[in-house]
Amino acid sequence: MVGSFLNVVIHRLPKMMEFEWQAQCAELNGKAVEEAPHYNLVVPRSACPHCGHKIGALENIPVISYLMLRGKCKGCGANISMRYPIVELASGLLSGLVAWHFGFGMAALGALLFVWALLALAFIDFDTQLLPDDITMPLLWLGFLLNLSGTFVSLLNAVLGAMAGYMVLWCVYWAFKLATGKEGMGYGDFKLLAAIGAWLGWQMLPLVIILSSLVGAVVGVFLIVAARHGRNVPIPFGPYLAGGGLIALLWGQALTQSYLHLLAT
Repeated sequence: MVGSFLNVVIHRLPKMMEFEWQAQCAELNGKAVEEAPHYNLVVPRSACPHCGHKIGALENIPVISYLMLRGKCKGCGANISMRYPIVELASGLLSGLVAWHFGFGMAALGALLFVWALLALAFIDFDTQLLPDDITMPLLWLGFLLNLSGTFVSLLNAVLGAMAGYMVLWCVYWAFKLATGKEGMGYGDFKLLAAIGAWLGWQMLPLVIILSSLVGAVVGVFLIVAARHGRNVPIPFGPYLAGGGLIALLWGQALTQSYLHLLAT
């Protein structure tokens, strides 16, 4: 059910941001601001983007409705993106994994919110190359709030993690820009890594950066070679940061200890 709601967030939040930007631009240019459509995460009711068919309750059961409809709109027969059941399944499986890993308690509740936010950010960035402040900034402050009592790390480690997470990518951004004259990443990536640092502490940041960079490099090479993805076409980094953060949340301590053990031997 949460995955179904995340699909709404992934689809609608960028459009809501676009409406807001258009209104701001019109106001700055001294133009009359058109009344924005009544569009948010609740209204209007979900509908097929092809024919406008309103989706009923029985057509909106996570995963099951997709299978019953055979991946097609009931109104016009247009294909429904596989994205919807994938997000729903990923949300359900990851939520179960988090619950099993942390057990009952505040850590599990916090970890669930962390995972759901990372899922939404990863898919939004993949679609639009945007990492909305409406998600990254509350995620950052929620990390501080939970770590006031040391839920994942001490508050000191959380603050240092947020500072280090932002500054590391900020330095990489400016080094790349000064060397090439191009922007290698967006400010949303800084904020996302800062949020991950606020949840997991500064000690986990090297692992998150290494994992996200390795996966990003492999996927980037694959897209260039196999999918003929142009070298100048930007590849969003947010999904890989989110993946690195998820791995660090669940297995970061074990991976770090194994790495240190290998170095010691």
